[in-house]
Amino acid sequence: MNMKKWSTMGLAASMVLVAAGCGKTAAPAETTKPAASTAPAATAAASAAPTAAAAKKLTGDFEIQYFVGGYGDKWWKKVIADFQAANPDLKIKESAGPKINEQMKPRWIAGNPPDFVYIDGPELFDRQMVTDGQLEDLTDWIKDAKNVDGDKIIDLLAQKPQEFDGKIYNVPFVMSSWGIFYDKALFKEKAWAEPKDFEDFLAVSDKIKAAGINPFIHTGKYPYYINGAVLLPAIVSANNNDYKLLQDMSTNNLEAWKNPAIIKGLNKIVQLRDKGFIDKASVQINHTDSQSLFLQHKDAFIPNGLWLPNEMAKDVPASFDFGFIPSITQDKGGKVVANTSTSTFAIAKKAKNKDAAKAFMQFVFSKTQASQWAELSGAPSNIKGDISSSKAPNFVKDAAKFLSSPDTVVVPTVSFAADVDKAMQDASVALTIGTITPEEWVKRVTDVVAKQKK
Repeated sequence: MNMKKWSTMGLAASMVLVAAGCGKTAAPAETTKPAASTAPAATAAASAAPTAAAAKKLTGDFEIQYFVGGYGDKWWKKVIADFQAANPDLKIKESAGPKINEQMKPRWIAGNPPDFVYIDGPELFDRQMVTDGQLEDLTDWIKDAKNVDGDKIIDLLAQKPQEFDGKIYNVPFVMSSWGIFYDKALFKEKAWAEPKDFEDFLAVSDKIKAAGINPFIHTGKYPYYINGAVLLPAIVSANNNDYKLLQDMSTNNLEAWKNPAIIKGLNKIVQLRDKGFIDKASVQINHTDSQSLFLQHKDAFIPNGLWLPNEMAKDVPASFDFGFIPSITQDKGGKVVANTSTSTFAIAKKAKNKDAAKAFMQFVFSKTQASQWAELSGAPSNIKGDISSSKAPNFVKDAAKFLSSPDTVVVPTVSFAADVDKAMQDASVALTIGTITPEEWVKRVTDVVAKQKK
């Protein structure tokens, strides 16, 4: 898929900001019945309007697993309450929390998974789940599946489902763009220019460093932040703006891993390292610690996802004005690269109540629920046109502007096998502190890719 008009306009219209990061949340929870909905009766009734999707009476047990991250669980509580009201004979169990993926892992391995799963947060990798045969094949079903309003789900999506060997196993409900954040207010005060390319980024970082501020901090304990926001866009730029290379890499194509664009992309990180622009604290801290230092102006730039402002809402200074740039590694005159990531919904292959799981999928992919997601999470969904850009915060408008520009390469979500992704993360940390070279980074990762091929 190349840069189609529907992609950029659809993404700009819906501008999905997913809670892919881990937030400050309550302890993991398991409940059998959600609290009654606090929404007006008319809203709940609209959500539960009878359609072909709800024609079949749903009974029995139905378990939903969802990760609670930066956007909390208000939407989940609401949508589950609405679904329960529409299906009173269904016994719904929520398995949720910030560590739920880790806690549920033994059940997935043992073949006793929940029925419905939200694939987001640590410990869940869609490609690995597909490889391990854990997810239901939705290819034929999703082609014609309609939501509770009678609209075809596939036609409502700003970003279409990723395919694994031509098959669809999960459907994106929320989406984020990786990128680089900075404080517009600070930059205005210091008369620093927003970088348009890598040359600009290096130049302004020199000024930032001279002012006694670290130019760049990342999340050393979760290196997929720097990979998603810096490395992968750099590889796409070095590959003449063609993101198919990333897709080939994700399928463990060893020839793809020999492409010189990977070394070129890695060398952008090396330049940041060798110029002393990377905060040395990065290697040992988690996402909230790095974000806190950024908000305190100890660091000027941070690679992150669009969930950052909401995740840190309680700690954001009143004067802080989030600026967002999808990529900073393109050469002078090069296109911006927006590396998107989605969080998806899936049904377990060994689900005990697939009827309820499919009905819930049809229920959540409605414009009503997309609107409620925007209201309760503070971010829009992957359903086209679910919020007005006039109500969006400034950084959302910035992101939407980039995503609708013909000068932006929008990269569809690319996911790697769990072992390969882990190898990439570990190697990137080592690269940032100078213990390995770009060539050694590639060797480390391709050794793991080769094992995956066996």
